[in-house]
Amino acid sequence: MKRFILALTITLTGILLNLHCSSSQNEKLPIFGARELTVTEINGQKKVDTLYHTIAPFSFINQDGQEVSHKTLENKIYVADFFFTSCRTICPKMKTQMLRVYDSIQNMDDVVILSHTIDPEHDDVARLHDFAERLGVKSSKWHFVTGERDSIYNLAQTSYFVTAMEDKTEPDGFIHSGAFLLIDKQRRIRGKYDGTSEEDVNRLIRDIHILRKEYARRSD
Repeated sequence: MKRFILALTITLTGILLNLHCSSSQNEKLPIFGARELTVTEINGQKKVDTLYHTIAPFSFINQDGQEVSHKTLENKIYVADFFFTSCRTICPKMKTQMLRVYDSIQNMDDVVILSHTIDPEHDDVARLHDFAERLGVKSSKWHFVTGERDSIYNLAQTSYFVTAMEDKTEPDGFIHSGAFLLIDKQRRIRGKYDGTSEEDVNRLIRDIHILRKEYARRSD
């Protein structure tokens, strides 16, 4: 009887472990933002598709003076955030955490980082280049971009759903979100994380792996 109970316990444990592994392998991240259903008719049969919110087309200049646009990031997963080089409040913490993300994606050809300055009048190409050089990062993996202020603010608020604006009442004259956004290859938001929290950034690093596995399954 004892042997039977032991065998049954081992069998059930094995089943549970297999289910857990299968669940982890097939885990899928949510898609953020509004969505709408579209109905098309093909050969008399109706097909329902879901249209998800996507990041609007954009074009900026990075720390090397090169254009970085939505086309540059085609077939790329990327992590986006908003900052400015003279920020003394949350940016230093965000920088430390984003460096962890940068280190974690070195062997991932399809993952990059996109940091938008919200102080483009001050953060020109030369200043962004110096900033990146001090961090010891390469533009092939981490783009620091500048451009028209209104374009950056509008993209932040209407595409990424985060705060980015000038505010003279703030210590450094600006207010912005500390969020890191995980964007998939279709420019859809797949995760939002507190860029000042080590625990939340651990979750981001994990979710990058989950998202890459999702694309790997599609290509099988």
